[in-house]
Amino acid sequence: MQSNNSKPASSLHDKLDRVTSGPGVYVMKDDEDRVIYVGKARNLKKRLASYFSGSRTGLLHPDIKTGILVKKISNFETIITGTEKESLILESNLIKRYRPRYNVILKDDKQYPCLRLNVTNPYPNLTVVRKIKKDGDLYFGPFTSSAAVRKTLKIVHKTFKLRKCKVKDFKNRSRPCINYQMGVCLAPCCLDVDKNRYHEIVKEVTLFLKGRTPDLIQKTKKKMMSAANKQDYEKAVVLRDKMFALEQIIEKQVAVTNDFKDRDVIGIAGSHEYSMITVLFVRSGFLLGTRNFNFSEIISTEEEMIEAFIRQYYEKTPFVPKEILIPTQLEDASLLEELLSRIKGKKVRILGPKRGEKLRLVKLASRNAENSLKEFRASAATDMEILIQLRKRLKMDKIPQRMECFDISSISGTEAVAGMVVFEKGKPNKSLYRKYSLKSVDAQDDYSCMAEVLKRRYGNGEKSKPYPDILMVDGGKGQLNIAVSVIESLKLEPTFQIISIAKKNESKGETQDKIYKPGQVNPVNMGRGGEPLLFLERIRDKSHGFAISFHRKRREKRFVRSALDSIPGVGKKRKATLLTHFKSIEKIRTATLEELSALPGINRNIAESVKEALNPNKTEITNHKHQISNKFQTTTSKFQISSNKFKLPKVI
Repeated sequence: MQSNNSKPASSLHDKLDRVTSGPGVYVMKDDEDRVIYVGKARNLKKRLASYFSGSRTGLLHPDIKTGILVKKISNFETIITGTEKESLILESNLIKRYRPRYNVILKDDKQYPCLRLNVTNPYPNLTVVRKIKKDGDLYFGPFTSSAAVRKTLKIVHKTFKLRKCKVKDFKNRSRPCINYQMGVCLAPCCLDVDKNRYHEIVKEVTLFLKGRTPDLIQKTKKKMMSAANKQDYEKAVVLRDKMFALEQIIEKQVAVTNDFKDRDVIGIAGSHEYSMITVLFVRSGFLLGTRNFNFSEIISTEEEMIEAFIRQYYEKTPFVPKEILIPTQLEDASLLEELLSRIKGKKVRILGPKRGEKLRLVKLASRNAENSLKEFRASAATDMEILIQLRKRLKMDKIPQRMECFDISSISGTEAVAGMVVFEKGKPNKSLYRKYSLKSVDAQDDYSCMAEVLKRRYGNGEKSKPYPDILMVDGGKGQLNIAVSVIESLKLEPTFQIISIAKKNESKGETQDKIYKPGQVNPVNMGRGGEPLLFLERIRDKSHGFAISFHRKRREKRFVRSALDSIPGVGKKRKATLLTHFKSIEKIRTATLEELSALPGINRNIAESVKEALNPNKTEITNHKHQISNKFQTTTSKFQISSNKFKLPKVI
């Protein structure tokens, strides 16, 4: 590769004249030298000229989105590549590195639930996960909601005799659970279940989750007929019920094609402000579901958006279909097909149909995208209306686009932590949430805790940017005064609005929560039952829940740490050995001395120290018993001595 690192010319047009006509990648920068857009082209000179075509004559660019981008471009750089494939790879790497504002950047799918079938286990089971790993297991999804994945999991557990217990329960269970008694599990945790038989069930579950329900019905029907011919009527009845259950499931699915193929259908809708991409999942000819992806302020053309989406989405998704239908023709379709084929291990085709059943599917996907975009715009308009009302209630100069809320959590002055949640344009942005462990102040002093966390958030100069439009703290006037004093000490007072939110006092007849702002004795008049107040309460509740969940995790870690680290002779290695073998503190506590001593690196003395540290009450009881025993023996011996002195007269 060769890089065009020539000294910037006095004009973008002068620099454009020196650009090569070969393939490569171009990087657009703004006046602060930030990368705002990355693109690739077969002909760099031709592609870059298309951006600045009207600016030479002073005319506006015919494409609104491109015109917006051109106004923000202060400089650009080009990187020449040997082939178009190299430019595709380089563009992807640069987008991941710089995350430009105007590129299509697909958010991480970890927040969407998936089903994992751990086929690496001798007896696999299904679990719900939120992150796909390359660990050899099978993943299905991602699902659009937790309700959808729970519904699917319920159907699988009801229809197939797959084990339901978790891995740790599976290893430690001593007798079958109620699922075995109900006939919906083979109980491989306790019984000697034939692995071949179990793997047949796993294959059926895999077919079902891949959308191959018609194939599974035919397979089940053949087994039922075979059992009936052998006069094994009990087995035939079970298979019949299973077949009926699968048929009921498939009746609820919508058939959209007659060729029974697996394909994804992509539709797109949008403008320069918002864009929506919708994916229809068609499996074996049946429409199983859809997913929507919204983007804002995207400058790319429709072709560039779809190309970037395909490249990013199928790098993460657990299943790549044999066919992907799109509403346009892509310049680099063959390169994308090669990339996806390598991921899948089989040939993948990307088609832009012009007629027939496939074109109907693309139009269906586009209609879904348009409908989803309308709903998204309506939701965004509602959020904006609430923010406009909030601006009026708080008498702000501008609409609050970014809001940050802080809450402190502790129990009896221990393990004090703080949580910060961030809302942008009325929606929570979880990637910007922050957790704070408070150590330098008295945990029982909420004011000191609030002061520390605010200094840590806003006291780092340029690194603290961007600042919020509204800073909200959970509490009354005391917390508000602390926030104001901290912001004033940092000389940031005019930068943003500071407010606090306090719960209503029903004993005083208050009917709603109160909002306080600096320089005002009485609470802000938010209107009775108004949307702005409900919005602020929702943000407060998010911050409260976020701080509490972090505090609970800290407490759990502290218990494990203090229970083992305080034992003499137990260091990191022995602690790891104990936790790896017994899995929990409770099991270590109930283990015998012989079980503890049998572990590598742990002798009898260490085992006794562990038992004594984890069972202090038993030690006290034992000592108390010894004391009572000693007293009893002393009393008995005294009685024997006194009885020896007292001699009865002989009876003649």
